[in-house]
Amino acid sequence: MTTATTQQTSPRRAGQRRAGQRRIGQRRIGSHLFLLLAVLYFVVPLWWLVVGSTKSNSGLFVGSGGALWFNDEFALWDNVKQLFTYQGGIYWTWMRNSFVYAIVGGVGSTVLAVLAGYALAKYRFRGRNLYFSMLLGSVMVPLTALTIPTFVLLSQLGMINTMWAVILPSLLSPIGVYLVRVYAVDAIPDEMLDAGRVDGAGELRLFFRVALPLLRPAFVTVLLLTTVATWNNFFLPLAVLRDPQLLPVTVGINQWQTLSNAGAGGEQVWNLITTGALVSILPLIVAFLALQKYWQGGLSLGSIK
Repeated sequence: MTTATTQQTSPRRAGQRRAGQRRIGQRRIGSHLFLLLAVLYFVVPLWWLVVGSTKSNSGLFVGSGGALWFNDEFALWDNVKQLFTYQGGIYWTWMRNSFVYAIVGGVGSTVLAVLAGYALAKYRFRGRNLYFSMLLGSVMVPLTALTIPTFVLLSQLGMINTMWAVILPSLLSPIGVYLVRVYAVDAIPDEMLDAGRVDGAGELRLFFRVALPLLRPAFVTVLLLTTVATWNNFFLPLAVLRDPQLLPVTVGINQWQTLSNAGAGGEQVWNLITTGALVSILPLIVAFLALQKYWQGGLSLGSIK
């Protein structure tokens, strides 16, 4: 009787296993389809930008290849030459300004975020939890909502229409401080710091010799985030800058778009807008590729204990 019951149960279990495998397979298909749609959502605009940069001004609208394919006329090199000479080569000035804003603002905000995040994670002082709560609250505030108060403050300081009007607000990164603080809590053991203090190491030496190497993944992550955010910053430079020679590439290309939208009263430079947008993202791609090995390597090292 036991043998018969076992024989009846085995096919039932086998059927349950097959049903479970089918459900797992269906979930995998669904997740793969979702990931495929997400990839298309992010890749298609980039592909359109690459294709559009190879078309002439008229080819963008009446080309033979359609919106997502190349035309018979390949005008990329002509567009690049015209881009760097149009209006006296002002695009070079905009790119230089973007590099200054991104490097100074990104590096400066990263340094401040690492110092503040490390202090909030590893030092005990009065009001620490209150400061961290205020920091979390500031993360919830959209940056666009701070544009007008920032403009008023900079206007009172006499910094409007200067590079400092873009650089100084970019030095503050609440999300960067939050990320470093959360990472430092687990990445830097308190026992290691205490052992260094017992051996006679000062706080600065502990930070540079012990904490900073362990914070490398967080440092690179915040550096990438702040640099990209400063490079793509639009509303703040639009509000505080008036001189075309001080504009970043984001606001400069927007001025060309406004010129082209003027219709018959303005000059049509849509080919320069698409080509300029493509050239402007190349430094970000290079930065991600250059820092990727440090980012991934540090994450893998930090995951092993």
